[in-house]
Formats: sequence, structure tokens, C-alpha cells
Amino acid sequence: MTQFDVFIIGGGINGCGIARDAAGRGFTVGLAEMKDLASGTSSWSTKLIHGGLRYLEHREFRLVRESLMEREVLWAIAPHIIRPLRFILPFQKGLRPAWLLRLGLFLYDHIGGRKKLPATETVKLSSDPRGVPLKKEFARGFEYSDARVDDARLVVLNARDAAMRGADVMVGTEVVEARRESGVWRIRLRDHRANGAEREVTARFLVNVSGPWVDRVIRGALGRNDARNIRLVQGSHIVTRKLYEHDRAYIFQNADNRIIFAIPYEDDFTLIGTTDRDYEGDPGAVAISEEEKSYLCRSASEYFERPVTESDIVWSFSGVRPLFDDGASKAQEATRDYVLRVEGEAIGGEAPVLNAFGGKITTYRKLSEEVLERIEERLGKRGKPWTGGEPLPGGEFPVEGAGAVEAELRSAASSLDAKTAARLVRSYGRDALAIAKAGLDRDLGHGLTEGELRWLVEKEWASSAEDVLWRRSKLGLRFSTAETKALETHLEKMNMTTGRTVAA
Repeated sequence: MTQFDVFIIGGGINGCGIARDAAGRGFTVGLAEMKDLASGTSSWSTKLIHGGLRYLEHREFRLVRESLMEREVLWAIAPHIIRPLRFILPFQKGLRPAWLLRLGLFLYDHIGGRKKLPATETVKLSSDPRGVPLKKEFARGFEYSDARVDDARLVVLNARDAAMRGADVMVGTEVVEARRESGVWRIRLRDHRANGAEREVTARFLVNVSGPWVDRVIRGALGRNDARNIRLVQGSHIVTRKLYEHDRAYIFQNADNRIIFAIPYEDDFTLIGTTDRDYEGDPGAVAISEEEKSYLCRSASEYFERPVTESDIVWSFSGVRPLFDDGASKAQEATRDYVLRVEGEAIGGEAPVLNAFGGKITTYRKLSEEVLERIEERLGKRGKPWTGGEPLPGGEFPVEGAGAVEAELRSAASSLDAKTAARLVRSYGRDALAIAKAGLDRDLGHGLTEGELRWLVEKEWASSAEDVLWRRSKLGLRFSTAETKALETHLEKMNMTTGRTVAA
């Protein structure tokens, strides 16, 4: 029977971040994800690494400061999937006054140790190209810095790094039961990618970071019927054809005190979101409503010269955020901070379990460090915090160096066009060179080659077309139904050779 120091339930950003940190400190680590990596909240985000400008209004200064400090740390360790992004905030008469916006942006610039990201500036939208897509009534505004991220790839890269350091990352594997026995956890697993085969492992410390399912795991696998810790908040997004030509994002204030973003997305599209409303039901069954689509189109149309209509939408997605239930009256006012709770003592007493509630992508690394503090208090010290100084796989180049890696890739693989080379470097960084060296072979559509697909199956746990097209990439925006079906057939043949089945 396999014995682990630490066993993690949940393959989202927090689970994979904890696995990476723990494996790098020398702990033996197991991680089980019931479906695919990043198949829950971690791929339903607005794709931002940001401080959370609006959180200042709710006096979450610690969270904002920590988030602002993390922006450049994460950019440095993952410059292929994280890139700076400038946001334009138009001034809207009758909403937040200009002095309040200036004060908030002043704090944003100065409390987080900003070094390389540009500072806030005032923009005269009436005469600047950045104001062209907007209605003429928006004559002035502000521009500030945050960053964009490929959220699902951030999860996968943390999982890859953890596995490279010895962690056993089990995708498509459900924790059926976890019970304390003789000072350790005895954990029963069901592998949905191996026809439901079951096995047992043990662990000295259990970490439950299953996101929207955290209470369900506590009630089910852990047998605690009284778990009621989280508030599920639904957030939905729409993706339209590109609404404007420049490379800035917009942040729009609404009369209901909410904000939405409009962000350049995957070269040819615009991402608009998000909504905030309480959700009841199965987190895996959440879907955008017609009301939410209408709300996002209407809110964006308050600012854009050309109205945004539902006919402009090419894709939409919706998810739930598992926020810690702090009793806030409105969904948008509920805290985005994380809460960690540990039950049990060191070995010799009751086997410990840590349940994590809430959190956001930007602070996943700090959450992981805090979890490791709790683990080391009970299992003994193993090492110092280290993840902020070591690049994620493929990120071994300077933050300004993506262009040089693209040039190196095109030199090594002359058949690649500039757009595909840029996508590969944005996804894999320097690992794109390893993919090309192993052989790209046949193009399966829109620049996705057999060589890239082999990499995703063999090194990134992909087993279905959905894994490939919507989490390991966003090529689903370009693939037709027929192309997707052909890819699924190709993957089925690859899975047959490895003896795997696609997870349900």
C-alpha cells in the first residue's frame, strides 16, 4: 500500500499549488482530482492576475496588498502564460466620484511593491485611440496595470512541476472514502480512467481543497454531516468577436454598483464578465442564464459606441466560486479571501485534516505557503518557502523574452507560421522547443499538431477533446463540430494504446 506524507483532494489551482510546494520541500505527495485538472472553478475565472481594485471598497486591504505583491512574482515564474495588461477605467458621472477613483488607484500603485508594471495615468478618452470604441460621453478616464493569465494552464503547470518533483498526480480519480486509522488516514480511491479500479493509500496529513465540493467531501468522504462553510456564487462570462482593435482592457462601472471587464481574448475575441449571484445546486451543472447574457450585453452597451447583442456571442461559460460564508448580504460583497481550518494533531494523536475555503487564483501561491506552514507544524519542518523564485515548466526566460523564444522556435520548426508559434510559446514557453524537437507531424486543425497532442496526453494528463480544446488550450473557439469529432477519435486511439479510458 502506497504511503504518503500529504494527500490532497482537488486538482484546481490551490491543490496543484500545494502539491508543488510540498513536493519541492521533500514531502511524499499524492493528489487526486475526480475529473480533469482545472475542470472546476480554476477554469471559470476572468483570466486575471490582479489585486482586485473593487475589493478596496470592502476594506479588504490585506487581500489587495497580498494580491498586488503576487502579480510580479507570478509574472516572473510564468512569463509564457502571464502577461501584463493595461486597464482603462472610464469616468462615469453619477457613480463613484473621480477623487475616490484616484485615491483607489493611488493605493493600487503604492501598497503592493510594484516594480516593473507601469503606474496609473489619466487618459483623455475624447481624443485618444483608446477611447474610440466608447460612447462620446466618456471624455476622460484612468489607465492602470494588472495582468492576464491562462488560468487552466497555470493549474496544469503547477501539477507538472509537482509531478517532476515526485508527486503522484492522479487525474480522473475520486476519493470515495477517507477514514482515520492508527494515527493516519486510510483513503479509498476510484480511478475513472482505469474502468473504476479501486485501491487504498495512506497519508499522515489530508488536505481538502476541492473548491465548490469542499463541504460535500467533508460530508461524504469524511463523514461529517454538519459541514456548512461555503457560499456558492455564480459568475458567468460571454466571449464575442473582437469588439475593438487596440490591446487594452476595459473595466466598466454599473449603476448597480457592480463592475464588468471587457478584455482582448485569444487574438480574435473579446471576453466580457463577470456576473455575481448566489447559486444553489450541483456546481458541475451550472450554466449561464439568458438573464446573465442579457445583463452582460446591456452593461457593455452602456459604454461601447456599438451595442453588444446576443448575436455577437460566440461562446459563454459559467462557474461557481466557493466563497467562505461570512454572512455578507450580497454575493458581490462576500469576501474573496481564503480561510484554512485544521482538525487533528501530530502523528501519535488524531490524523490531521486541513479544509480550505475560498481564495482566488492570484493568491494561490501564498495560500499554498500557509498550508505548508500548517503541515510542517504537525509533520516537522522540511524547508523554506521556495516557489516564488523557481519558474514553472517552460518559464525559464525573462519576462520580456517571449519574442526571442518565438524566434528560436520558428528557426527550429520552419513549417510553423507566426501565429501558431506565438500560441505555442504562450502555452508552453521553452517547452515548445521540446515539442518541436520531438516532431510536430500532422496538423489536426488550426495549428494543433500530432506532436503537441502527444505532449498533452503524455505529460499533461489530457484524455479527451474537451481537455485539449477548452483547458489545455482555447482552440475550441476555432474547431468545428466535425474537427472536434475527428480529434476525439484520434484521442480514443491514443488512449487505447495506453490502456486508459476517458473519465466520466
